[in-house]
Amino acid sequence: MQIRFDDRVVLVTGAAQGIGRAIARGFKDAGAVVHLADMDGDGLARTAAELGCEYHVVDLGDREAAHGLVGNVVAMRGRLDALALAAGGVRGQVGRPIEEITPDDWRKIFQSNVDGAFWLAQAAAPVMKQAGYGRIVTISSGAGLRPSLTGIQAYSAAKHALVGLTKQLAWELGPFGITVNSVAPGFVRSNPATERQWDSYGPEGQKRLVDGIHTRRLGTAEDIAAAALFLASDPAAWITGQILSVDGGRS
Repeated sequence: MQIRFDDRVVLVTGAAQGIGRAIARGFKDAGAVVHLADMDGDGLARTAAELGCEYHVVDLGDREAAHGLVGNVVAMRGRLDALALAAGGVRGQVGRPIEEITPDDWRKIFQSNVDGAFWLAQAAAPVMKQAGYGRIVTISSGAGLRPSLTGIQAYSAAKHALVGLTKQLAWELGPFGITVNSVAPGFVRSNPATERQWDSYGPEGQKRLVDGIHTRRLGTAEDIAAAALFLASDPAAWITGQILSVDGGRS
């Protein structure tokens, strides 16, 4: 089975680095017209130059900005066929006792991991409904299915919320030819934050983590991208509301 996206218009968020960048590259290589979005302007510009894509520097936690982004893509291309929502992360936070968490700590992670996905889906839904076709793929996490290895309460809660949002949108949008699914990655060393987390485990913790994975290796950003592209493809047209764990069997 060869998966192609010739002439499909795809918006990939979190595309400045790591998993988002790998997803964008996968769509581009498969023939899609790809637009990139991220808060990291420098990283996004590098990805765009490498792939030859249009890019948009935007804070997706802001509803107006997210809606404006979708409007800009539709104005340029006349359509929007797929969203691949990889923006998120820990926003520089580390695991701390619950007593130390401030309202700002909590809200920043929800804005990054949940709000942006909701606002983009909200903006894209009318366009996809009118076309009778759409694909939305969120990137959640194993932390959305069980306690998080990061030890960050807001991150685990936000990823659980993203899983719930994915299932709810699948139910609501399915009658209009729109599928909504999620990829839940295991631990992937794909950006500075995950490198810091990996280093914090030390040699013994790293060995325990890898030994708990059936395949006895960490995943790569490309492993996650392959799953996201499948869920966005036409062969996956009867798959919706699903959370696909891509974690080497750890779950």
